[in-house]
Amino acid sequence: MNSVWSESVQLPQFDTLHGNRKTDVLIIGGGMAGILCAYFLQEKGVDYMLVEGHRICSGVTRNTTAKITAQHGLIYGKLLKHVGTEKARMYLEANQRAVEKYYQLCQNIDCDYEEKTSYVYSKDAPGKLEEEAAALHQIGYEAKIVEVSELPFQTAGAVAFPHQAQFHPLKFIAQIAKGLAIYENTFVTEFKEHTAVTEKGNIVYEKVIFATHFPIDNKHGMYFMKMYQERSYVLALAEAAQVQGMYLDEAKGGLSFRNYKDLLLLGGGSHRTGKDGGKWQELKDFANQYYPDSVEKYVWAAQDCISLDYIPYIGKYAKGMPDSFVATGFCKWGMTSSMAAAMMLSELIMGEIPLWHEVFRPSRNMLKPQLAVNGFEYLADLLTVSKKRCPHLGCSLKWNREEHTWDCPCHGSRFDEEGRMLDNPATGDLPD
Repeated sequence: MNSVWSESVQLPQFDTLHGNRKTDVLIIGGGMAGILCAYFLQEKGVDYMLVEGHRICSGVTRNTTAKITAQHGLIYGKLLKHVGTEKARMYLEANQRAVEKYYQLCQNIDCDYEEKTSYVYSKDAPGKLEEEAAALHQIGYEAKIVEVSELPFQTAGAVAFPHQAQFHPLKFIAQIAKGLAIYENTFVTEFKEHTAVTEKGNIVYEKVIFATHFPIDNKHGMYFMKMYQERSYVLALAEAAQVQGMYLDEAKGGLSFRNYKDLLLLGGGSHRTGKDGGKWQELKDFANQYYPDSVEKYVWAAQDCISLDYIPYIGKYAKGMPDSFVATGFCKWGMTSSMAAAMMLSELIMGEIPLWHEVFRPSRNMLKPQLAVNGFEYLADLLTVSKKRCPHLGCSLKWNREEHTWDCPCHGSRFDEEGRMLDNPATGDLPD
């Protein structure tokens, strides 16, 4: 169950940390966000090191659909209502700057970078598209509603964002990671005062960046209440119709479409981790109906952290941790959000205040409807009788028949049949 990205590139290898070390900035997590943080800090001449518990990009980065866009569903109408014009504009500008930064970096990197138009389409709700376009106009972006002709079904149109992009994320990583101060197979087991403990040595740091997908410190920041995780699924189809743009349904549970070379990447089937959902069967049924001559080449799944308000948490980890920073809650837009986070966090490390920091501040108001849902799920699963329990915070685990894994509905940790950890926030395997 490897993605098309994993099968087509060889990533550089790095040593395991042996012995005690000291650094000004410790980055924990070797996915796109952590590696970009390391890249920018090295550019700035900062003393840093990055540790990854396994191999770089062995987690969520290798399973992305790799779209680089500031169009994150119909989010701008929601932002306008809930955070106002200024912060909605901040969100757009931060992500547009991230898109532009990828363009600059990819000019000298062979990573299949292609400029594309991004579309959010609707099958039957043109009013939602009109509201989004009006919201974008209000914050200064001239969005257009266009007709869609490349999808295999009729739509009510789409909101278009031109000059967005797609790429091969691991080809990109393979180039920018060269020469960075990275240690692989270096798993952080616990934290003491400005010290990260690993199996083969301690790391003393002045500042730390948590780029671990889901934050692994439960004592501060309430991230276990501020987020849950969703799984979604991808089929890479040969002999299917090509699309020139990148498409996403505005409806929850809708499908996404984009091409990589001669493959159509069909995404969807999403659900809360540990719960039932459409999974691959939904995509297979769709492909059989609309692309009957297609052939499955790759099949994989992605996992994403969902914040309370669909805005990532980027900035200081918590009020009681002034020297700790975090990038998480990317809400299925990990490529663009990773770049935006790395640019902002590298500035914060240098004592600068990023222009858009306020909208992403992790300590913002938690009183959102999703908080009650997360709390209910946590309590319900905590009280459920189960032989298998998550070592993160004790929730009952659910057996995932399709992927043969034990999944946690509370916070999204996952384990294979033998109990080996696959996805955090758990920091270890299941007990025997």
